[in-house]
Amino acid sequence: MTWKAALPMYNVSARLRAGYGALLEALLDQAGATEACGVIERVHDADLPAALPEFWLRPDLLLSQTCGYPWLHALRGHATLVATPCFDVPGCDGSDYSSVLVARGDSGIRTLDDARGRVAVANERHSNSGMNALRHAVAPLARNGTFFGAVKWSGSHAASLRMVRRGAADLAAIDCVTYAYLQQEKAASVEGLVALGFTAPSPGLPIIAGSAVPDVVVRRLRNALLEPDAPLRKAMAALRIVRFARRDERDYARIGYLEEEAVSLGYPELN
Repeated sequence: MTWKAALPMYNVSARLRAGYGALLEALLDQAGATEACGVIERVHDADLPAALPEFWLRPDLLLSQTCGYPWLHALRGHATLVATPCFDVPGCDGSDYSSVLVARGDSGIRTLDDARGRVAVANERHSNSGMNALRHAVAPLARNGTFFGAVKWSGSHAASLRMVRRGAADLAAIDCVTYAYLQQEKAASVEGLVALGFTAPSPGLPIIAGSAVPDVVVRRLRNALLEPDAPLRKAMAALRIVRFARRDERDYARIGYLEEEAVSLGYPELN
């Protein structure tokens, strides 16, 4: 079997794409993955399916990174949690992260309640940071199951920010790591925007192993992330990753609690 590996979630610039490639190489090297598994193909972003769960569910998946919402609803039992990164960016606390609520500076929106009746945009229907966290934040303010005048779907956090900047939408919830990376890498993409605050925190985007990966290899990968050697620490530092933490299914159940709280308040869908 030729195993597949890719870290596709935060590649918002060529430099970061190369950085996550370096992280993957350092991790596989420290874990001795090639010796343990044989041939490993590093899958480039352009070769990944548009629907990433198709990649995460592949029987030949060795390693990847996913969002906690699809892991909870589609991947649990079909992938193994390895470890979760702890980023040194605003909105992160250890291996928890949150979303930045973002509006245009000239929109008149200064609090979430000011966005009532306006247009929201989210990256994906199955995104924790773009949809689930925003739904949870809005739920206490909704009336008869509705808060926004409309909700649009962009396909990515970067596209959501473009729509807000250009006036095609008024508010978005953006993964705080993505937002910090864009501020760092593409400052023009966040010009004219204001941050209203952060959503409730939840466990960050986990590194996962495929369901067919032997337990001994999973342990090697996890041990490498939890106790990185010098090359892996260098790759982590370039990505603002302070360390990795082990999180389990009970931790990721918190993402489901955000959903359940919104439903209990009569706001089951972002609208």
